[in-house]
Formats: sequence, structure tokens, C-alpha cells
Amino acid sequence: MAERAAPAGAAVAGAVRHLVLVHGAWQGAWSFDAWAPLLRQRGWQVHALDLPGNGWGPGADAPAGLDAYVDHVAGVLAALDGPAVLVGHSGGGLTASQVAEALPQRVAGLVYLAGMMLPSGLRFAELLRHCQAEQPARPLAGIGPHLLWDAAHQHSRVPEAAALDVFLHDCPPEAARRAAALLRPQPERGRDLVNTLSPGRYGRVPRVYVECTQDRSIGLPLQRAMQALSPGALRLTLDCGHVPQLAQPLLLTEQLAPVLAGLPAPQAAAAAC
Repeated sequence: MAERAAPAGAAVAGAVRHLVLVHGAWQGAWSFDAWAPLLRQRGWQVHALDLPGNGWGPGADAPAGLDAYVDHVAGVLAALDGPAVLVGHSGGGLTASQVAEALPQRVAGLVYLAGMMLPSGLRFAELLRHCQAEQPARPLAGIGPHLLWDAAHQHSRVPEAAALDVFLHDCPPEAARRAAALLRPQPERGRDLVNTLSPGRYGRVPRVYVECTQDRSIGLPLQRAMQALSPGALRLTLDCGHVPQLAQPLLLTEQLAPVLAGLPAPQAAAAAC
């Protein structure tokens, strides 16, 4: 059962007022459009990002990759007047984790929305192979078999029908069609990522994992495996598919609001790290 949420318009407790939203593969800042107004009603300052090289924003055609993503998010954090909570949807979780490693003093918390919360050195493809070997009868391949690749196998794209079936099957139909149409080709160097994390930096940042029980992209066994491999995250459970911020934005807000409002700001002493 969700905890009682703060009333709409209530100020965020403590010094943490910023939410930085990091999208996953093939997406952009637009993927949070349905959710951002609800967060603002709760008193948060919302910053939805377009990662470089992903087809949106000023850096649409810039080189993609984990270093470029971290630098981009770090620039956003540097411009804020206080620490922020990073929210990583799907593959955006990898970027959020690495930013927390680089700048733990600027990150008050990490939220993974059906996100990739992987331990240091492990690629998602490795986790997928392991889980498939353990549960061969369970379909866990997600969007992978549906992807269309360029001749050099450097960029992939998601066919609309596959997006609607795998990512957006439980979202409002009109909103689902809009989201499927907005997906852009994804550079593989910005998708096949591996984190380098340490207990003393990333490990000191509070984490929340929002698992989605009807997810057809990152199936629940994969989400549970990541939580087991990276223990310590508070678990919230939604009965929805891969895009909770579009499928159930109000319920997601109500579940997260009391948790986020209670996050303490990072200690000022950490700024020397």
C-alpha cells in the first residue's frame, strides 16, 4: 500500500527541491511530459534532459556515450542552486548511477523507473543471458529481437508496432501512439554501457527502485535480479508496464512523493570529495 502523499502544491521537505529526469534509449526529454506537471504540483523543480547524440535537443547529433551523458548531466547539476534527485528511466539508470559516482555531493538520491541498476562492471546483456539461462521458458528478450539496425550495426531503431507492444501496451492509446512516433535511432555506443562504481561514492547515495510487474522490456525477473545484485534500494512496486510515468503517472507520484520528501540533502562536507 502506498504511503499517504503530501497534498498537491506542498513544498518539498528539506533542501532538496530539484528532480533531474534522465531518459532511456531511443527517447528524449519528451518521455516525461505526462509526469512532470504532477511533480511540479508537489513543489519540485523538474529538469527533463535530452542526452547528447539521441536525436533531440541542441546536442541531437553530438557523440553519444556514457562519458558524454555524465558530462551533460553534471553540467545541469552545476547550474542548480542545490542538490538534486536523479531519476533514470530504463537505460537512463546507467547514466544516473555514473553521475552519482562522479558527483555524490550533488546527488541527494537515485530513482530507477524500471531502470538498469547494475553493479560495477556488469553489462545488461550479460545479466540478460544469465537470467535467460536460469529461466529458459520465460520470455525476457524484450525489445531486442524487434530492433532494426543500420548497415554498420551502429544505430538501432524501434518499429512502431514493437514499441506499442513492448514498451507502451498499457498506456493511454493516443499517448502511446505519440510516444512511439517520437522514438529516434539510438547509437549503440550510448546503449551498451557499463558502470564503474564504488561503495564510497555511488554507494553512499540513497536509492529507490520502482519495479513494474507487467514490464515486457525489462521483465520483472531482470528487475529483481538487479535489485539482488545491487542491494540497499527501497523498492516500490507498480502493476504496470515499462513506462510508469506515462501508464500510471498519478500513482507513481503518490508512491514516490513521501519517499522523496524525506530525503536529506547531502552533507556539505561531502563537497570536498
